[in-house]
Amino acid sequence: MKGKVIMIGLAILAFVVAVGYMSGRQPDRDAVVAARKELGTAFREAFVDANGVRLHVVIAGPDDGKPILLLHGYPEFWYAWRGVMANLARKGYRVIALDQRGYNRSAKPGSASSYRLDILAKDVVDVAAALGHERFVVVGHDFGGQVTWWTALLHPRKVVGALVVNKPHPYAIRDVRPEGEAISWYRTFLRVPWLPGHVARYGNWGLLEKNLQDTSEPGTFSKQVMDQYKAAWDHDGAIHSMGAWYQANAKFDADVGAGLVAVPARLLLAKNDAFSPPELAFASEQYFEKGDVRELGIGTHWVIQEHPRLIAEEIDKFVDDLEWASNP
Repeated sequence: MKGKVIMIGLAILAFVVAVGYMSGRQPDRDAVVAARKELGTAFREAFVDANGVRLHVVIAGPDDGKPILLLHGYPEFWYAWRGVMANLARKGYRVIALDQRGYNRSAKPGSASSYRLDILAKDVVDVAAALGHERFVVVGHDFGGQVTWWTALLHPRKVVGALVVNKPHPYAIRDVRPEGEAISWYRTFLRVPWLPGHVARYGNWGLLEKNLQDTSEPGTFSKQVMDQYKAAWDHDGAIHSMGAWYQANAKFDADVGAGLVAVPARLLLAKNDAFSPPELAFASEQYFEKGDVRELGIGTHWVIQEHPRLIAEEIDKFVDDLEWASNP
């Protein structure tokens, strides 16, 4: 009897997985072409061998511009930065947006341990070096902000400055952590191997789409934008390796001492961020040797897409004050 129940359960699970897989299947879409048409910016893509993997990057702006590397968060990809990139390129910067490992067209190692924060930070440094930049500014949003902090902590001689949008310093998160249940449960769920990716596919990515649209300003995640996102989630099974970031980083185990960020740093906080409580943002300041927290007074967690011109202006102001000639 017990064996029969197990077989029925496995059959039901297999059916759910099959339905989820079929409902989440997407045609291959070219987000670079779509962004060019939308913004009239000469985006160009490349594949870079870095830190033992091949990573997809999208570049805008002149080759001799000051380099700014942009790191997306979950569940996004390079495309989230397209509006910011267009604005910064017009200001003369060389802007490089990564598909970080596990996402969209970049490599997707099978082991969760391949997505530790120290490895992700080394990806950033190696991509910059492969593109001819020994020093650079790094800007991150959401989990990309976490990678930004780790890059600044582990590679301060490479980072001219670090700017993060809506992601507190990791030690502030560790020390304070006043998140509500809505934040805790989804992080816990994403740390479960295998299952979250299959659930996400169900109903043509309905849960992820609803989450993005419910927590953003109206019109931010239009059908056209969601089509690009769904294709990226589906590409080579990316949705599973995206979740591996959470499995690999349940605890911070890299040796960063007291966690003091030695490079110039700034944390931008949107007004209506449902995922990053202000208490955590302001608790981050104690970990900045030369940095501050700035409230934007507008936007949600997804402010880099809602107000790309504003974010580009904030980045421009931050970079303009940096000293590129010296190392910390």
